[in-house]
Amino acid sequence: MRSYAIVALSALVASAAALGKAVVKNNGEDTIYVWSVGAEISEKQTVEPGKSWSEKLHTDPTTGGIAIKITTKDEGIFNGAPQQIFAYNLVDDAVWYDLSTVDGNPFEGQHITVTNRRNPTIDWPEGTNPGGEFSQIKAGDREKDVIFLVGAGES
Repeated sequence: MRSYAIVALSALVASAAALGKAVVKNNGEDTIYVWSVGAEISEKQTVEPGKSWSEKLHTDPTTGGIAIKITTKDEGIFNGAPQQIFAYNLVDDAVWYDLSTVDGNPFEGQHITVTNRRNPTIDWPEGTNPGGEFSQIKAGDREKDVIFLVGAGES
């Protein structure tokens, strides 16, 4: 009985350790500002050109999913600046991710993508939703990183 509990606990720890990350990679020319939002808003992260920011994929006990809010203006989520929303949620063995905007398109004219490696990619070649839908939702492997990329270059 005791060995079963150890095996179950080991499997749970291995499963949590196997989670990928949510990554924001800035290959653009301008600094961007990032907040991770669930029931609480994280501290602002400043991501200079050529740099990236990441957090381990996780759930929020109140909201379930996480919205990574990205702006091109300092303190942008608090002053009505256009926001890019890269959201994710862990459900069973998958990570669901999507891309949408609020108050405009902060990356209009720049190529942006969200990818989970070999799983489906959300691709906005001009920085605006090419399909006109409010958001696009894809599902992928929760053990792989989900990468939001602004600007040219490889993820």
